[in-house]
Amino acid sequence: MSDSSDTYFIPEPSRWPIVGTLALFLTFIGGGMMLNGSGFGTFILGMGIAAVIYMFSGWFSDVIRESMAGNYSKQVDISFRWGMSWFIFSEVMFFAAFFGALFYIRVLSVPWLGGEGAGFATHMFLWPDFKAVWPLLTTPDMALAGVESQYTAIKDVIPAFDVPLVNTILLLSSGVTITLAHHALRKDHRAPLCWWLAATVLLGIVFVYFQIGEYAHAYHELDLTMKSGVYGSTFFMLTGFHGFHVTMGATMIFIILIRSMKGHFSSKDHFAFEGVAWYWHFVDVVWLGLYIFVYWI
Repeated sequence: MSDSSDTYFIPEPSRWPIVGTLALFLTFIGGGMMLNGSGFGTFILGMGIAAVIYMFSGWFSDVIRESMAGNYSKQVDISFRWGMSWFIFSEVMFFAAFFGALFYIRVLSVPWLGGEGAGFATHMFLWPDFKAVWPLLTTPDMALAGVESQYTAIKDVIPAFDVPLVNTILLLSSGVTITLAHHALRKDHRAPLCWWLAATVLLGIVFVYFQIGEYAHAYHELDLTMKSGVYGSTFFMLTGFHGFHVTMGATMIFIILIRSMKGHFSSKDHFAFEGVAWYWHFVDVVWLGLYIFVYWI
């Protein structure tokens, strides 16, 4: 990073924004075609995903080269920090919407359909046999027999103190390891930095492995799918999006690990590391909310 604080680096015209636009367009078109039964949609979706990966790798490679060349001033560093802050804020709002939906369903709509509060008339005239239980594995306009038995089975097989607790420990431990890596970087201790980053990546991979195992168990042995009423849809929506964020976070930390092994970053110039660490801590906090409100309560 340049020592000058009164200059701002202006990059050369870049092709990456238009490449990213076309890549996302292909991805959305291909995904839509695939969901509508088009075999050719899978090919287009694959092309779009490959183009997105190409765009990210090329654009970030340019940013890394510019940073290593010392082109970025203090003002550029501040703009990066603001950009990452707003990105994480948008992610907070993303998950807040899903947690809000879960709150509305569990605390308001399901009790109303069961006859509580403002839902008395709805319960009496539309679904008088509806029972307000959670998890709700059937929707009100479907057969309601077996709701309570399915409720008991799900709670017995996916307890909060089984795989979800293990994953909680893994993610909290990964928050500690990346913090230790940051302390090592601030002291210019390269070997501990790399080892702690490697440990963080490994913990993230193990987390995703256990989550996939839990999904397979739920699908094949419990018959818990995204079609299993409102509980199935909210369960897989929240945990699935979080698992995607863990996967992306572990990928970013792996890239930071490779850069650290190449000698990138210094005790005073390492925002790329800090930005990824912020993101990883955000993922940790979201999982704590998931563990409490999806598995525990």
